[in-house]
Amino acid sequence: MATSSRLLIVLVAALALAGCASKFRSDVSSWHRLPQPSGETFVIDAKDPRKQGSLEFQQYAGLVAAELQRVGYRPAARGAQPTLVVRFDYGLDGAREKVRSYNSGFYGGGYYGYHRPYWGPWGGYGYGFDDHSDVRSFTVYQRRLELEIAEAGNPGQNLYETRVISDGRSNRLEEVMPLMVRALFTDFPGPSGVTRQISIDMDKSPAASGY
Repeated sequence: MATSSRLLIVLVAALALAGCASKFRSDVSSWHRLPQPSGETFVIDAKDPRKQGSLEFQQYAGLVAAELQRVGYRPAARGAQPTLVVRFDYGLDGAREKVRSYNSGFYGGGYYGYHRPYWGPWGGYGYGFDDHSDVRSFTVYQRRLELEIAEAGNPGQNLYETRVISDGRSNRLEEVMPLMVRALFTDFPGPSGVTRQISIDMDKSPAASGY
C-alpha cells in the first residue's frame, strides 16, 4: 500500500475514533398532550414505590427538578397542592457482548491505538506501519430512563410520557444518568409520537467520554 494511502487511513481512523468519543447518543421517545409550561407547580415521585426513599432516587430527582424549572415549571411549596405530579424510573435493561475488529494501520509508535512493536524502515524501534487486525469483545449495557407527568387531581391520565434508551459500555448509572436527563429535556416536550436521536456534545463533559 502506498505511503500516502496509509497516511489517509490513519487520519480517517483517528477522526472516526475522535467522533465516537465526543458524543453521548440516546433515543428519546415521547407522547404528550402537554401545553407549554406556564409556571405550573410540581412534585416528583418514584414510579417504583420501593425507590421512593432511596438516596440514589433523590439524587436523580434533583436533576429532573432542575430541568423542569429550566423549561418553565416551579416546585410546589411544602404542604401545598401541586398542579402536576411527575413520576420517573430508571435502570439497566440488560447487557450483551459485542465483538469489534480493529485494523490498526497506524503510523508511529507506542502511544495510540492497537499495535505491536515494530521495526521501521529506518531501523528504529516503534516507527512505521502495523497493518494487523485485533478482534476484541466488550460488554454493552442498555440504560433506561422513563418519566411521566399527570395532573395532580387526575393521576390516571398522563399528559406526558417519555422513554430514554442509551446503549454504552458503562453500567455506572450515577455517572450516565445526568446525560440521560439532559437528553430527555432536550427541546422539551418535543413532537408527540416520535423517537428522536439525541446527541450530547461530550466536550462539555470530558469525564464521561468513555460512556
